[in-house]
Amino acid sequence: MPLVRIDLRQGKTPEYRRKIEEMVYRAMLETIKMPESDRFQVITDHPEDGLIYDPSYLGINRTDDIEFIQITLNAGRTLEQKKALYARVVELLGKEPGIRMEDVFINLVECAKEDWSFGNGIGSYAS
Repeated sequence: MPLVRIDLRQGKTPEYRRKIEEMVYRAMLETIKMPESDRFQVITDHPEDGLIYDPSYLGINRTDDIEFIQITLNAGRTLEQKKALYARVVELLGKEPGIRMEDVFINLVECAKEDWSFGNGIGSYAS
């Protein structure tokens, strides 16, 4: 049920973008018990002035290669699952396409099951 939004700087190749979405999807499968084939992602490119960030907030040294990853998902994951997800996303993106761990910004947004409609104008999980 996750909806993933990935925001990055313009100029990345289609292969780079594809690797990001593949690695985030894989990390979710491995860590938060997401159902197979539950793949809904939006990747948005932004001009230079379209991604605003503090380059050193909390002592983390970020660059213009920062990637914002926001995952909207059903409430109920444990703190341990969330920490595992953060760590796995960073690990996989470090391998492919080679993003520095300092440049991966992740935000989870939790909602109730009845807050989803996957089509046909119905609450897909509303009882």
